Amino acid sequence: MSGPQKRAESRTELPIERGFPVERVNEIAEKEGRAKQYYRPIYTMHKWWARRPGCLFRAISLYSLLDDRTDADDVEVYEPGENRRLDDEGLDGADIAEAISEVDMGNPESLWEFYSKDVRVKDKKILDPFMGGGTSLVEASRFGAETAGVDLNPVAWFVTKKELEAGQTDVGELEAAYERVRDDVADEIREYYRTPCPNGDHEADVVNNFWVKELDCVSCGHATPLFKNYRVAKGRYENDDQYHVHCPDCGGVTLVDDWREQQECPDCPNVWTPEEGTVGRGYYVCPECGQKASIADATASQGSSDRRLYAVEYYCEVCDDEGREKSVHKGYKRADSFDTSLADEAERRWRDSDELSEYVPDEAIPEGYETVDRRPLFDHGYEEWTDMFLPRQLLGLSILLRRIVEVDDRDAREFLLLAFCDSLMFQNTFSIYNQQRNNVEGIFRMNSFVPQTDFVENNVWGAKFGRGNFRNTWEKLLDGVEYARAPTERYVEDGETRKTDEFAQAIGSDSEVSRGDMRAITAEDEYDAVITDPPYYDNIMYSELSDYFYVWQKILLGDEYPGFDRDKTPRAESIVTNPYLDKTAEDFEHEMGQALEVINRALKDDGMLAFTYHHSDEESWGELLESLCENGFEVTAAYPINSDLSKFIEAREAVSFDIVIVARPVEERTPISWNSLRRRIHETARETRESLAENRELKSGDIGVIEMGKCFLEYSKHHGEVRRAGEEMEAKEVVDEIYGIVQENRADEQDVYLDLLGAGTPTHDDLSELLGRSDASEEQLEAMKLVSADGDFGLYDWGDERRQAYVRERVETDDGDLTDLDRAHFLRYRYERDKSTADYLDRWDADAVQELCEGLAEATGDETYLKMLGADESLAALSDE
Repeated sequence: MSGPQKRAESRTELPIERGFPVERVNEIAEKEGRAKQYYRPIYTMHKWWARRPGCLFRAISLYSLLDDRTDADDVEVYEPGENRRLDDEGLDGADIAEAISEVDMGNPESLWEFYSKDVRVKDKKILDPFMGGGTSLVEASRFGAETAGVDLNPVAWFVTKKELEAGQTDVGELEAAYERVRDDVADEIREYYRTPCPNGDHEADVVNNFWVKELDCVSCGHATPLFKNYRVAKGRYENDDQYHVHCPDCGGVTLVDDWREQQECPDCPNVWTPEEGTVGRGYYVCPECGQKASIADATASQGSSDRRLYAVEYYCEVCDDEGREKSVHKGYKRADSFDTSLADEAERRWRDSDELSEYVPDEAIPEGYETVDRRPLFDHGYEEWTDMFLPRQLLGLSILLRRIVEVDDRDAREFLLLAFCDSLMFQNTFSIYNQQRNNVEGIFRMNSFVPQTDFVENNVWGAKFGRGNFRNTWEKLLDGVEYARAPTERYVEDGETRKTDEFAQAIGSDSEVSRGDMRAITAEDEYDAVITDPPYYDNIMYSELSDYFYVWQKILLGDEYPGFDRDKTPRAESIVTNPYLDKTAEDFEHEMGQALEVINRALKDDGMLAFTYHHSDEESWGELLESLCENGFEVTAAYPINSDLSKFIEAREAVSFDIVIVARPVEERTPISWNSLRRRIHETARETRESLAENRELKSGDIGVIEMGKCFLEYSKHHGEVRRAGEEMEAKEVVDEIYGIVQENRADEQDVYLDLLGAGTPTHDDLSELLGRSDASEEQLEAMKLVSADGDFGLYDWGDERRQAYVRERVETDDGDLTDLDRAHFLRYRYERDKSTADYLDRWDADAVQELCEGLAEATGDETYLKMLGADESLAALSDE
């Protein structure tokens, strides 16, 4: 897409373009990120990667769905908990319109008053073409907008589908379906998660089993357990200053004061240091002979590693009912013969239960970047999906899934499947035990498949305590459904977190999602806004990671929905770099360009695109800006998302952070010279920084991001029409310059002098202001004979004797200090005296001199600076001013 683009003759102005309450959003986002289950439990119903905070998309929706033409007929505002319109108490549409009109960069919070209200906007249609986990759609639907989402990935489609259906789901029917499943299979599964209570002659429930892999020593053949260290868990309750450790000789589990120091086992003569395990950096050391070997190489030569159960976390209901101390009824113990026999019994049943095999994904793990290049699973003996699980886990999971398949009600069946699949994160041999927090950490804690040498086996159904089992995951899902039916909002007021009453507007009441390539969207002029979180290069390979869930989901969904009939989720169609498929950064940029073209076409003329973006370096800014501009958008704002941006301002170095970009379809772009644009960018950056510094409580890095957005707007108006020394500037060149202006105060004496010339009759105050945003100094300007140091402030031009004396001396000595401004003034001096300039132009960088002369011509209105170079352009051709 190039040339003039569509745009309404007089488009609306959105609050988000004038200002955005970054501080308010970030203070909620920080809290929400640590406690999603309390702020927005709907997003904890199933794993999806890199979810942005729900409060962010709520704020984007609030500041985007309203505009400067919104009136009382366009919006209704209700008080949460009462479903009472606020205009019944004197707050009407005029108040909302006034709040919208008052939003500006210095004070964007007039509209924030409505963040915690049940706001319903009429006749708005929102699209998310990269919906992922559905956050944007959920939040926009809460405003009553009609929402449509698309995603290529069937797992994302299923997760978002259920989130949006949750608001219209009967919780009672779900509970009844769960209870029937529980009554039929819970005891059968829990039978394999029992252990003798160490405090009496009865049994306790297993919360977690602790396993370690073993490899034979390549030298002496000793079976070597692959322990990173021998710590089991931190002590609890009255023992919270101690640690449970495992003795490698007798297998006992005991409490010690410091697991990093040498210990004497109370059950055997062994003396050891629990901190010192047998593995590190991909190698293991035999404790018998000291031989060191590669884990991957030994696994390949020995076929696979053995596994040994060595400890158990238990909960004893009997001891709890007797009122015994918590450290008695909930604790850790060594794994004994009963525990290993029960694991063996479960394995035998699994091997003999052919009828259950159809309820597990008995197929090969596909090769890909995540499984071959990044974390080579196949080098660790994982070839099929079932290799990721213990036999007892496969037994319990297959019994449970078989019963879920038998549930008659489709909605209940799918919600049960959703909980089942989410629990899979903690039901595998990749899950570890967080020894500081005393709970299990799932397979995707590092957003990749990381083979473990020691791991935990979760109770598939679940005990009274524990994380990630089916019982716990189902309760979490029900919280999400209840929230979807009557959402609440948490916000910060006077430093305190407050929670609203329930909203009457349910989630997803007018929503539709589809699975497919967003580039196949055919909509034209249909959507008021596109709000999305698009893919970013190779940040996370969602498609490959989501296969872990997909192969289980398709057991139930394969015959019900398109897209669940393949052996893996789509790869080649994904807009992402993938070295394994030879998909490069250039492919990503091309495909994102195609996506932006589709988005532009789908938006109404007056529409808006808002998206989150992961910034990593200066080049990524340029690629983003160029792609947007080439596909018919102009950037109108940029805002930082909760992150530490100190390095963004303090040092010109690569720093990763997240931002919100706002863009609109553009009108015809106009030509401009770089010098004119540079002055506008300098002025825009200065005004933005001053306004934000004076009125907002923002860090300098946050201010820098907002400055960048405003500067991008200035460039977007002229993309493809910016001339520098007669040549068109690319977006990446402009971004480099903007980066320098915002981050480094990149402006020298030449730039300051040109800006002063352009001011007409500059004052010393003008000089001081410009110096505050540059690397230049007043002393150097005086030394260069560019400003007057005597008496009244003033500028020297090319014809001043003192200036010419300074310039001629520099030219004659040619000591390397000669600036392009010196060269231009020297050439002007010779030109006015009919002396040749050709020899000098041949020696100097003609393009740089021409650029400087263009700047002088624009600043002074004197075309002689162009004529003396033989330039064909006039001042009118250089600038649109």
